[in-house]
Amino acid sequence: MTILDDILTGVRDDLGQRQSATPLAELRARAADMPPTRDPMPAFRSPEVSIIAEVKRKSPSKGELADIPDPAFLAGQYATGGASAISVLTERRRFGGSLADLSAVRASVDVPVLRKDFIVDPYQLWEARAYGADLALLMVVSLDGGQLADLLGLCTQLGLTPLVEAHTADEVQRALDAGAQLLGVNARDLTTLHVDRSVFGKLAPDIPEGVVRVAESGVTGPEDVAEYRARGADVVLVGEALVRSGDPRSAVRRFIEAAAASDLPV
Repeated sequence: MTILDDILTGVRDDLGQRQSATPLAELRARAADMPPTRDPMPAFRSPEVSIIAEVKRKSPSKGELADIPDPAFLAGQYATGGASAISVLTERRRFGGSLADLSAVRASVDVPVLRKDFIVDPYQLWEARAYGADLALLMVVSLDGGQLADLLGLCTQLGLTPLVEAHTADEVQRALDAGAQLLGVNARDLTTLHVDRSVFGKLAPDIPEGVVRVAESGVTGPEDVAEYRARGADVVLVGEALVRSGDPRSAVRRFIEAAAASDLPV
């Protein structure tokens, strides 16, 4: 059993408990009362790099990262610093997140909000919509072709923008074949948790023009954001480096400035 398999086992156990506690019909009713979702793609397609700043308490590889008693305040700092979107970890066991965090962040910022979780069931997309997400993460590694296609279709139905995540050339092709328009390349191999930032540079050329390229994982400072930008990233998702920065608003600005500098001719 890989690390990812272990995580998914816990995800499905927790999902079953939530399904027993909250019927799908209740989620549908709540989702129907939500305002329209915010479209992140105009910002992501702009000439400047976009930062997705993440509310992340802990991780399987590093353990506790930061004490975040007020995720709404942190998200506000990110948005003020110039983040184009906020990512909220909602997985409980390994990342210390919750749907309550998602709801709190949604109420505090005007930029789009991503539900970042291990989504394996349509119920989770209904949750995402009911709790205020504008985007939802879909990981190719944890979904077969039929599941990925079905979940992409439900995202369209719900008005959610899917961020489809890949780690290998095969996963990139599967994402493209399914119609992904927002494609993340994760430097972290979720089966081992090993991080290799060079993965983005190797796979980015396989992503055609018109598909937004997102670099995920491995950012320790502004220089890493600049490197991802230089290798073709339209968007960079940053978690640990921001929650540990001590000044998340300024850190977001530094990351954006570093990427802008990499756009200048030498």
